Amino acid sequence: MAGQIPDLHATVRTGTGKGAARQARREGLVPGVVYGGGVDPQPINVKYNELFKRLKSGRFLSTLFNLKVDGQDDVRVICRNVQRDVVKDLPTHVDFMRLRRTSRINLFIPVEFVNEDKAPGIKRGGVLTVVRAEVELKVTAGDIPEKIVADLSGLDIGDTITISKIDLPEGTRPMIMDRDFMIANISAPSGLRSAEGEEEPGADETAEAGEGDEA
Repeated sequence: MAGQIPDLHATVRTGTGKGAARQARREGLVPGVVYGGGVDPQPINVKYNELFKRLKSGRFLSTLFNLKVDGQDDVRVICRNVQRDVVKDLPTHVDFMRLRRTSRINLFIPVEFVNEDKAPGIKRGGVLTVVRAEVELKVTAGDIPEKIVADLSGLDIGDTITISKIDLPEGTRPMIMDRDFMIANISAPSGLRSAEGEEEPGADETAEAGEGDEA
């Protein structure tokens, strides 16, 4: 299970409506709502700087957060919408959905590559080219894998690792189901590729050179 679900801090927003939202923004906060989970919606405020930093880091809409609100139990949430200013493109409102442990969600899970020392292709100078450092999986909120593992044992130059070659944790599946997409491959070193690309003199060229010598 994932060891580090990032914390997201928020405060309870007193009052609702446009007036309370505008006041929050003047104070450097972004108003939001937490809904779902069989509980009444909860108006909150999130610090603008913290939210903006999370948005800049990417994957915000597919990251599971541990929402911490003073005086309340922590709850797992995932963002479902970020409203932005139409001119400045800055966040003005954010919606989070509470998750039960049995909820199914889409998350990007990192790939760990192991046993490079057991890959003949790498020993021969081949290069591990990572196509996907993360894979989007459908997972259960209460059992999120920290990573998936790609075993490089026995792989030679030109071999590939596709999603079908990775043992996924029970209860997870890739979001892309219609094709066996590539995770990584072992490519030839640049020196070997260059050597293979050079053409040796053909028979015609050799013959022409010989005729010239006789003349």
